[in-house]
Amino acid sequence: MERGNKSATENNRPAIITLTMHTPNFNNLKVFSYLHYFFYVGFNWNFRIAFNIIKQEIAGEKKYGINTTGADELKDLSKLGIDTSHATMYMPISYQLLEKIFRQLPTTAYMHFLDIGCGKGRALCVAAGYGYTNISGIDFSKQFCADARNNLQQTQAKFPSMKYNIVVGDAMNYDIPATADCIFLFNPFDVVVMTAVVYNIMESARENPREIIVAYANPLYQDLFLEEGFTEVFHTKEMKYLEAAILKLPALQ
Repeated sequence: MERGNKSATENNRPAIITLTMHTPNFNNLKVFSYLHYFFYVGFNWNFRIAFNIIKQEIAGEKKYGINTTGADELKDLSKLGIDTSHATMYMPISYQLLEKIFRQLPTTAYMHFLDIGCGKGRALCVAAGYGYTNISGIDFSKQFCADARNNLQQTQAKFPSMKYNIVVGDAMNYDIPATADCIFLFNPFDVVVMTAVVYNIMESARENPREIIVAYANPLYQDLFLEEGFTEVFHTKEMKYLEAAILKLPALQ
C-alpha cells in the first residue's frame, strides 16, 4: 500500500490513498513451488534429503530452463473420474540421479529416447541436453503432457535439431515405437501396469529386433525385466531413496 503525496494547495483536503496491486510473477511462483516441495520431501522422507534435493532442483531448473519441480498426488485426476489406482504420484527424479544415469548412456548408440510416465518432461528435456534428438513421452495426465510440451518447446529453442512427440494415453495399451531403443522409467506404476509395459516392450523387441536399454529409477519391479532376458549393466544407490539401474536387452534373433 502506498500513500499519495499532498501538494501545498491540498493541505485541507483528505489524503488520497492509492493502492498498488502486486500480481504473482513467475519467480514468486517458483519460490513457492520450491518451498512446498522442500517441506513435502522433508516430512515424507527427511529434511537432510530435502535440503540436498532442493539445492539440486534450483540449480537444475535454472540449468535446463524448465519448470518441473513439485509433487502431485493425482487427486485432481481422481476427481475427473480417471483411474489412478495403478499409478504412483507425480514426483520428478532428482537432477543429480538423472544426470548420473545419462552419463552412463552413450547417446551415439541409441536412436530414440522414450519416457513412459513422462510427467512434466524433466527426463525428456535432460535427454536433449545430452544429445538425444528423437524424443517421445507418454502420460495419462493431459495437464502433465501440456506441461511437458511447454518445457520441450523451451528446450527445443536450445537444441533446434531435437524432435519430440508427447502422447496422452494409458501405458498398458501403448504400442512401443519400433525405433525406441532407450526407455526411461521412474517407477511410474504398480506391478499390474509394469507387467503390461514389460510385455509391450518385449513385443516391440520381437517385432523389430534391436538392442534396448531401460534406464529404471527406483527399480522396484526390476525382476520383471530380468525374467525376460534383460541384464543389469549399471546400478547406483545413494541416501537410501535415490536408486537407479540400467538394464540391457540384446537384439532378439
